[in-house]
Amino acid sequence: MADRLTGTRILILETREEAQFSKLLAEQGAEVVQCPMFTIHDAPDAAPVEAWIRRAIDKPFNDLVLMTGEGLRRMMKLARARGIDQAFVAALAKSRKFTRGPKPGKALRENGLEPQQTTEKPTTEGVIEMLGKLDLRGRRLGLQLYPDKDHSTLTGALAAQGAEVDTVLPYVYDSKAADANFVTAIDDMAEGRIDAIALTNLGQVRRLIEAAKTHGGEAKLRAGFERTLIASVGPAVSGELAAHGLRTDISPADDAYFMRPLISAMAAALAERKPRQQ
Repeated sequence: MADRLTGTRILILETREEAQFSKLLAEQGAEVVQCPMFTIHDAPDAAPVEAWIRRAIDKPFNDLVLMTGEGLRRMMKLARARGIDQAFVAALAKSRKFTRGPKPGKALRENGLEPQQTTEKPTTEGVIEMLGKLDLRGRRLGLQLYPDKDHSTLTGALAAQGAEVDTVLPYVYDSKAADANFVTAIDDMAEGRIDAIALTNLGQVRRLIEAAKTHGGEAKLRAGFERTLIASVGPAVSGELAAHGLRTDISPADDAYFMRPLISAMAAALAERKPRQQ
């Protein structure tokens, strides 16, 4: 049903999927308050990224693992700037391609390519489980990573299976640029101007608390959480909230850890709530 969230103000901390999440919420009538966790920039040193692309062109990987759609898009941008994008796509077409969830698959399709397999769960553990069923002995495996994550468990698991792992990190996060927005968001929650905050990955919880501590607003943040419904997309986020002594008010049904089920759960919970204090 449309307009299920009419009259509500919902705070989101999405970055890569901010536009889509905001659109879905707005379609339900919500006023969306956007507070991206960070801005995304190309890797400050393009040389290692370009070298990885050229290795892929000169000798296509047997297997390619994409952890994010953002990573492939950033590499395609660099390849186009160097005039080697067509050769890069042709090389990737020769690789067996695996994606962490549907987002990297979408980026592949933007370039006329398809993944051979996608994880059931869009997590590192899901990637390890998916690839753990394969024989990777002696295979050259290109692995696209993303920032602010210790990938040693993944690379170690692949190496233990006999793969020759070649990693690339095409982009970085800039969190300081978003700090002013975080301070404003914390103020809005503390003043009761937000009905619900929607958290879609555990990094958002850490980043919000980190920003509050940095700017002396931790007490205000906790006061804001007391006045605001906390919506979590799934167990990982809820676990992170609990680790910081915070509750989860709203979450989707089991095994439905995606944006649309989260929005439906929020609509149901907010429909039962009294109008926020002004």
